[in-house]
Amino acid sequence: MGVLSKSLAEYFVEVQHRLPDEADRVLRALGEHGRMNKEELSLSARVKRAVLDHVVMQLYALGFVDVATEGKSKICSLTRLGLEFAGLEERPGH
Repeated sequence: MGVLSKSLAEYFVEVQHRLPDEADRVLRALGEHGRMNKEELSLSARVKRAVLDHVVMQLYALGFVDVATEGKSKICSLTRLGLEFAGLEERPGH
């Protein structure tokens, strides 16, 4: 079955299984606390900074997280697709 013939929900389930555990913590932290810089996100999500950069780039590539530059800081926030994905994870059976 090709990606184009799958529903978004089915795609999200497959993505969830491929992402590292830290990705879930990052998405939850952004969902609970909103926009934050990588240092705050690292502390809130309990993810080491070196791992955080890798996870954020995966989530960015999937369109779940937006990364904006403000001065010297990188500010991370959930996109609408990221909010939808994070909401799907909280449903029973997913």
